Amino acid sequence: AIFKRPEGLSAIEAAAVWMAYLTVYGALVDIAHTGKGDAVIITAASSSVGIAAIQSVNHLGGISIAATRTRAKADELKRQGAHHVVVTDEEDLAAEVMRITGGKGARVAFDPAAGPMIVKLAEAMSPGGIIIEYGALSPEPTPFPLFPVLAKGLSIRGYTLFEFLPIREKIEAAAAFIYGGFASGSFKPVVAKVFKLEDIVEAHRYLEGNTQMGKVVVTAKG
Repeated sequence: AIFKRPEGLSAIEAAAVWMAYLTVYGALVDIAHTGKGDAVIITAASSSVGIAAIQSVNHLGGISIAATRTRAKADELKRQGAHHVVVTDEEDLAAEVMRITGGKGARVAFDPAAGPMIVKLAEAMSPGGIIIEYGALSPEPTPFPLFPVLAKGLSIRGYTLFEFLPIREKIEAAAAFIYGGFASGSFKPVVAKVFKLEDIVEAHRYLEGNTQMGKVVVTAKG
């Protein structure tokens, strides 16, 4: 797929755009129809997709609730625009989301991890809410949160970017949304670190260390 580089971005910044923002568009706009006032839980929020989700929720007029495991990245997530940050190793996610939303819960959860955390996500949702699972980062089994799903009429939706990539109309709509976000100043890609191709092993080690905030970019000579 070929897209024009958004105006004002370097080649390295542009390399950090499309996978993250297209993934977010498909979930939060095309599927969940996120709108003004919607509370959205964003787990793994320090990833490039997580940061794009924070920016997109804010752009759409929603309330971005970033979830991160440790406090190490909490302040940076606030600097990246998250309206609220929940540190899940120290705080109860469901209780914090209910506090933030005045007891209403979140309408959307955007989660790449699955595993046991899905129970807390379900407890944190509002009636009729939707949990979008777009990954399987957790090595543990994913239980089905039956009672919250029954009580609140929740939807749990599996999703990958590739389900809508072949649909030209959806890709054009996504590109228009993304270009508009950059033109308005709402979107800005975050590049954690840049590696040369010959240092690809170090790039993988850096990713595995899970200290990055945003996208890792690898440059190659033409």
